[in-house]
Amino acid sequence: MKRKPGKIARKLGADIHDYLPDLHEALRREEISRRDFLRTGTLLGLSASAAYGLSRGMGGAIVPAAHAQTATPQMGGTLRVGNRVFPIADPHQFSSGEHNITRYFVEYLAETGVDNITRPWLLESWEASSDLTTWTLNLRQGVRWNNGDAFTSEDVAYNFRRWIDPNTGSSSASLFSALPESGIEVIDPHTVRLNLTRPELAIPENLFQYTCAILHHRFDEEGGDLTTNPVGTGPYQLDSYEIGEVCSLVKRDPAEYWGPEVFIDRITIVDVGDGDTAKIAALASDQVDIVHEISTETIDVINTLPNIELYEAVTAYTGCARMQNTRAPFDNRLVRQAVVAATDNAEILQLAFGGRGIVAENHHVSPIHPEYAALPPLARDVERSRALLAEAGYADGLNISIDFGQNEPWIGAFAQVLSQQLEPAGINLELNTMPQNLYWDIWTETPFGITSWSHRPLGVMVLNLAYRSGAQWNESGYNNPDFDAALDEASGILDVAERTRAMEGLQQILQDDAVMVQPFWRSVFTAANARVQNFQLHPTLAHMHRETWIAS
Repeated sequence: MKRKPGKIARKLGADIHDYLPDLHEALRREEISRRDFLRTGTLLGLSASAAYGLSRGMGGAIVPAAHAQTATPQMGGTLRVGNRVFPIADPHQFSSGEHNITRYFVEYLAETGVDNITRPWLLESWEASSDLTTWTLNLRQGVRWNNGDAFTSEDVAYNFRRWIDPNTGSSSASLFSALPESGIEVIDPHTVRLNLTRPELAIPENLFQYTCAILHHRFDEEGGDLTTNPVGTGPYQLDSYEIGEVCSLVKRDPAEYWGPEVFIDRITIVDVGDGDTAKIAALASDQVDIVHEISTETIDVINTLPNIELYEAVTAYTGCARMQNTRAPFDNRLVRQAVVAATDNAEILQLAFGGRGIVAENHHVSPIHPEYAALPPLARDVERSRALLAEAGYADGLNISIDFGQNEPWIGAFAQVLSQQLEPAGINLELNTMPQNLYWDIWTETPFGITSWSHRPLGVMVLNLAYRSGAQWNESGYNNPDFDAALDEASGILDVAERTRAMEGLQQILQDDAVMVQPFWRSVFTAANARVQNFQLHPTLAHMHRETWIAS
């Protein structure tokens, strides 16, 4: 692995990745932002503290998260969380980030913080080769599972093999599509090497995808069910669990947990359902201390409740009204382009989400993503939509329907505004509202559906998950070899400006192919009792509460 000495290496007292001096020089010249330096530098193995130190005073400020209280923490107490109590048998098959229950006792190799910077967690560090095809993962030593076993390379290799095994059915497979099983190499009990078939920059970021929780290497041998065999490395352990009702987790003996001692003794998860009414009632009546998420429609109500505080995070959460490219009439590109041409994303943001977000551009890469490229603004063109429909053979109009779940009010509002916008173009859109669990049964198969997508810190992560040909979560059935090749290239580019140029091409391909109407990037919100201290809302809505404490 080639390394470059020089000013940065001398300052850090250690070998560094070849590209880091160039990255630091680009920051000094103000060719990249401080955030770009922090994110790329940490991905290349620079510690977060070192990256912050090297970038201090350059490239603009990093805004700290709000609500981080400074009072003296108190030990003990119970935190009651209003959150769905979903099935948690196999985290590698999760389809929603709301599976927060497992985060308390099953951990990740890396963690992306509220600042969107990725840091080692169960890993001590990582190293990337100059060409980004080899990644060496150095495990944190002294970690023990709650069954007493030592955490070793055998566990890590087992999880990688399981993620990429098509029989697992994990969306993680598309994140590691450059990793063959033969490329997973155990060097020693605390070192694993990944030998990729092509360069890939986002390996550390991928490790915090919620389907990448680390399971014990005997998980399948011992039943393959985390409910009945809740073995994990985290600070809590599962005490009781009842789907759709309640579950409870208790603090492990601090002497047995490898990390900092957590403050809260017990976390109780109460299933209050999807609706905001029940969540607000639970907060107002002091049945729970914090809820997973609330919608924009209830912000004004939350602000009237005594002792309840509102939290907001600006994110890359979004909703896509995606058209399945393999199902009529959306297998006709002209039809998809007609639907997109008749829409006004800014109006959808205003009417469906109260303007609390950023207008999107129908390509699923956000201005929050470091590799985002700005494209020319979109403009609604009803006459063009009519012409495209006529060319596609629908001069007399088109009747279509759209499916969506009913758990998030903004999705229904999005569908209603979309229907109104399509009507002048001669497109009659029928709305089919479904219970959310039924929508998740058909979300990858319905010809036209609205799906809520979680925040990811990198644009290439989203594109690998949702639009790479054959990906587990490719709900649009998109299959474009040119797009796949361009994504391969963009995923392996170190230079920030060059990667942005490559991303511009990817964004343009998706926009031209009219895969989706993706109107906005939305903020996410939650609310908590004022007794909940030192809680920070993560952009992915991940709740871990390792630093949270309860004021008496």
